[in-house]
Amino acid sequence: MTSHHLPLLQDDAWPLIAGIATVLIVASVSGRVLKITLARRRPHAVIDNLNSRIDAWWVIASIFGLALLAGAGGLTVLFALASLAALREFVAGETSRRIPRTLLLGSFVFVVPLQYLLVWNGSYALYSSFIPLLVVVGLPLLSLLAGNGGASAMRIRTLQAGLLICVFSISYIPALLTLPISGQPGSNTFLLVFLVLVVQASDVLQYLWGKLAGRHAIAPQLSPEKTVEGTIGGIATASALGAALASITPFSVPEAALISLLITLLGFLGGLAMSALKRSRGIKDWSKLIPGHGGMLDRLDSLFLSAPAFFYLLRFGWAD
Repeated sequence: MTSHHLPLLQDDAWPLIAGIATVLIVASVSGRVLKITLARRRPHAVIDNLNSRIDAWWVIASIFGLALLAGAGGLTVLFALASLAALREFVAGETSRRIPRTLLLGSFVFVVPLQYLLVWNGSYALYSSFIPLLVVVGLPLLSLLAGNGGASAMRIRTLQAGLLICVFSISYIPALLTLPISGQPGSNTFLLVFLVLVVQASDVLQYLWGKLAGRHAIAPQLSPEKTVEGTIGGIATASALGAALASITPFSVPEAALISLLITLLGFLGGLAMSALKRSRGIKDWSKLIPGHGGMLDRLDSLFLSAPAFFYLLRFGWAD
């Protein structure tokens, strides 16, 4: 078993854990105070949604922390399960009825586990090409062999997009643990935490800035709740957070700030693209799996562009 399969939590992680716990405690207390003082303990859409989001973040942070303690195997399994949930949400609804059942079942039972097994083994040449080849060549060929004729492309395009967005892109998060980056043991784990923390913090901060100072919708036809002020405030604050986390990465402070800016901008574009897709389907959230947040894909949408970009930035810029 190679070293990247072992638990990688070290002493330097505890200040980061304490910081995240402190933020969640402050948020929880603030949410309850608002419920008592402003809402007078009565139903209040904004405050109740905020408290639901905070409660869900406690669960998400706890599960993510346990996966970190379990090492690369735990993180790989966690994101494999997240991909399965996201793919199920993506193919749900009227479009899923057009997808051949065999291909749909095979994707859940065979494709997703195999992709993450390849990631866990560090087989870069395989995990970086398996799903793209399957999407471009394999699925169309299998659909034709199944006798779907000229309608095959229309029947499988939702599945093709789902595999690329929900599985292939997201699998680059645990793949960060396989990069040969010199430095202290566990640095790859911190890079994974850096990516997830900065991008997810950007989402939260855009929401908070939007509620506090949002005035002008940035894309009213795609996502009416996103504002110019919320987007700029959230991305700027998350980039500052990334700069503050430079010490747990191989980046200098300016590099960490610029990389944070890049991945948060890609996170915003990814979320906007998925909002457009939801609007085209006539839905607000992908599911109700996570209270206050929506579905698994509502939490992962900001990572499907930023995760591959961050991976390849590290691979070609910092890997040995």
